[in-house]
Amino acid sequence: MITKMEHTAIMVASMEDSIRYYSDLFGFKVRLQGSSETKEMAFLYLEEQPNMEIELIRDINPVGEYNKSGVVNHLAFTVENINEAISYYKEKGIEFLSSEPQPTLEGGRMILFHGPNDELLQLVERVKI
Repeated sequence: MITKMEHTAIMVASMEDSIRYYSDLFGFKVRLQGSSETKEMAFLYLEEQPNMEIELIRDINPVGEYNKSGVVNHLAFTVENINEAISYYKEKGIEFLSSEPQPTLEGGRMILFHGPNDELLQLVERVKI
């Protein structure tokens, strides 16, 4: 039986740049980093939620082909106040895909942007109950 969501993997062009992006902008920490003959990998986590990680993968000598777009559409991050988060990340150089947050199905708000490897990322402000 499945006991938890483990990680989401992102294919990266530069491991160093990707680690810096997720660490400096969002506060992720590296739990484990290493390489084999075919891949370089790093696992990143947030201290507030250490049981869910992002796996960064850089192909060194590809064994097979990864689909660039894959089946996974985006990676979402929860924020307390989306307007404050948008302002903060705009100052850090993030360009959002819309000028304003969009409504979510449950009545919250969200906005999309691209990470350093063209991965689709999302900020979500959940409904406050």
